[in-house]
Amino acid sequence: MKKIVYSEIKGESKGFYALLSTLLVILALALSAAWFMEHNGHHVTGMNNQIVWGIPHVFAIFLIVAASGALNVASIGSVFGRVAYKPLGRLSSLLAVALLVGGLAVLVLDLGRPDRILVAMFKNNFSSIFAWNIYFYVGFLAIVAVYLFVQMDYKQKKYVPTVGLFAFVWRLMLTTATGSIFGFLIAREAYDSAVMAPLFISMSFSFGLAAFSLIILISNKATNRELGDVVINRLGKLLGLFASVVIYFTVIQHLTNLYAAEHTGVERFILVDGGIFTLLFWLVQVVIGGFIPIALMLWPGREITRSSLLLASLLVIIGGFAQVYVIVIAGQAWPLTLFPGMEVSSSFADGVIGSYTPSLPEILLGSGGFAITGLVVLLGIKLLRFLPESLANSVTDPHHKLPAK
Repeated sequence: MKKIVYSEIKGESKGFYALLSTLLVILALALSAAWFMEHNGHHVTGMNNQIVWGIPHVFAIFLIVAASGALNVASIGSVFGRVAYKPLGRLSSLLAVALLVGGLAVLVLDLGRPDRILVAMFKNNFSSIFAWNIYFYVGFLAIVAVYLFVQMDYKQKKYVPTVGLFAFVWRLMLTTATGSIFGFLIAREAYDSAVMAPLFISMSFSFGLAAFSLIILISNKATNRELGDVVINRLGKLLGLFASVVIYFTVIQHLTNLYAAEHTGVERFILVDGGIFTLLFWLVQVVIGGFIPIALMLWPGREITRSSLLLASLLVIIGGFAQVYVIVIAGQAWPLTLFPGMEVSSSFADGVIGSYTPSLPEILLGSGGFAITGLVVLLGIKLLRFLPESLANSVTDPHHKLPAK
């Protein structure tokens, strides 16, 4: 097995500057959209009194959940000692930070008054799961920064397993807390379930690995760095496994709700009568984002290629985004049961299913999260040594043997 050598990318090609310019333009549009919504109010968005978390929250939650899972690649190498994943640890950590920063940026800008985040930070309300998450997010950034330091400083290599283990446990707690935001909302029938925490953990593994696979495939192709079959096969099989686990916990989530009589209404809404939500659930989330990637990666006798891994990763991300959309938006669209067991009548649309159509400013703001993620990764690999010069089989496979001359 060869020694792992890292280097920056040159970043002098037209493609590099075209990508950089595109990301900056998207970010500028996102900031303009945030300014427009802040100065005009939520009436210019698709949100209303029932749907108070719109498409920007879907972008933010997707990125935050994926951030936790993106670090999984580094954890497999440093915590569980899998040699093939060790060269990928630096890029995995960088992507985790980039995704979280992108997601938090959208979340803060969608508040309407971003400065009010300071109130939540310095006037703590520990009876709120949201307050807990502030510390989990900030702590995650700090821990991954230390994790990167010990990975990149050869004098600190002995601390990599310890810091890696701490980062692994912390990100599990972070994703548990994110899922619990929904699980603790007992007023929303679509959310009220303890299974939301393990569901979000499984989603993080799948979304994060899909995002990482895209980055490693695109960056190595663009910089003409060798990418061996060992890495492709391992990432592909792991992605198929994680996508299967997401399907499993999704089934458990809906079976749990169907078992409780008070939740059968919202379950029928999502699974049968929900219109666009039902279509997104079955076609995009389950089939496109679940069964097809699983078949591409785990079908017996099927070879995992770079193109099939790229396709499967894209489909997992598309399906994952649809899954978060259904959880967030459909869960709010179903009317609240204000007085269980009693009939309620008023002029304020009680018992009416909410409607929501994302506006252009909301979509632009959410897209800014992906732009920030891309900029952090792009500038990171340009300025610092995050990318291995080679991921050939001889580098990632400890049992690799050179061909006989």
